[in-house]
Amino acid sequence: MKQKRQRPNYVLFLVAGSGLVTIARAMTLSFLAIKLQQSFGLGPATIGALLGIGPLLGAVAAPIAGSFSDRVGRRTMLTLSLLSMALALIGMGLAKTVMAFCIAQIVSAVALAIYEPVSRALMSDVCPQPLRLKYFSWRYTATNAGWAIGPLIGIAAGAASTTLFIVAGAVYVAFALALHLLHVPILRRDDVSQATAPVPLLESLRAAVRDPRLAFFVGGGTLVMAVYGQWSATLAPYLTGHVAGGMEIYAYLVSINGAAVLIGNPFARRFIERAGALNGLVIGCIFFALGEIGFMSAAGFWGLAVSMVVFTIGEILVVPCEYVLVDGIANDRNRGSYFGAHSFSTVGNFIGPSLGGAMLGAFGGAGMFLLFTAFAIFSAILFALGMRMPPPKVAAQLSPAASSEATVGPHSGGALIGA
Repeated sequence: MKQKRQRPNYVLFLVAGSGLVTIARAMTLSFLAIKLQQSFGLGPATIGALLGIGPLLGAVAAPIAGSFSDRVGRRTMLTLSLLSMALALIGMGLAKTVMAFCIAQIVSAVALAIYEPVSRALMSDVCPQPLRLKYFSWRYTATNAGWAIGPLIGIAAGAASTTLFIVAGAVYVAFALALHLLHVPILRRDDVSQATAPVPLLESLRAAVRDPRLAFFVGGGTLVMAVYGQWSATLAPYLTGHVAGGMEIYAYLVSINGAAVLIGNPFARRFIERAGALNGLVIGCIFFALGEIGFMSAAGFWGLAVSMVVFTIGEILVVPCEYVLVDGIANDRNRGSYFGAHSFSTVGNFIGPSLGGAMLGAFGGAGMFLLFTAFAIFSAILFALGMRMPPPKVAAQLSPAASSEATVGPHSGGALIGA
């Protein structure tokens, strides 16, 4: 009973902590592309490649870290990733050369790639299944509140200043310590005993990789992540190089993105509850495509602002729907593995800035925005195909109840996949 009373408070702590560290992240990392462009004189293709290396390595590390968290605990993995992020932020603030700056940025990207799936898995561990969509939505709202506030703090205090990076690092240290000291009220489902031994690391990873539904979700997630995961890394160089007052417009667009999430997220959650996770994903991808076309066609600030709102509608639909779909094919014993394996889609954070930056350098904004439009459309197709895939045979052989749980819906809980 005590754990049941603690659970809502702990969830709110995780939600608030996500918002706080996002403010720290947004007031610093939002301006990396501009800093590399203005302080070190790098071109868009080089900036895209440098900012994409870290997410690429993180995409490899996240599945292993997610499975490892099933064995050693989410809190330990989250604490280590937050402390690594803090050191990396301080390192970026103090770096005097491109090499030192990029090494610190790579460490921060890998730490972030590990933090995201493990923190989502911890949210599922703590939240009862019927409440997960609501709390995932709250978490996403909190993080985007950070994205609305952080860039304005960054502009006011001086974009990419050393002091901001050090302050951001201190915020990450504080959250890591609080997370490590608090007791985690883990929720256990009736069909998974607390005494059950954890699934071996390689077996858990193998089960996740062999799930055909997850494979399509990863493919679709990779493409859609290329569209929105690091949109600042491509949009910022485009605006500063092609639009008068581009830096100020960019900062306003980042804040518009965050504010639109705050306003639209409650409506998006209710829409997803009625329409289902897959429909939400497909419609979100369509809004991404429309937003990219809008960026390509916009002639001034207001056109860009409207396009950002359209783009953000896609974001607030896609992000929670992805979480719901992955959570629906996982269970308590392998949730870290499934979220970790799905985080391989963060390779899109390398594909987006790398290919987008190359297209921007070679063909201008039109080439880059059309590429992202195509990515959004194909990602919707892959998600739809994934929903049509059957669960692994091991799940179908467990029991009729397990087989029925394997169906993914807008409110689906963890099915016994790969258990």
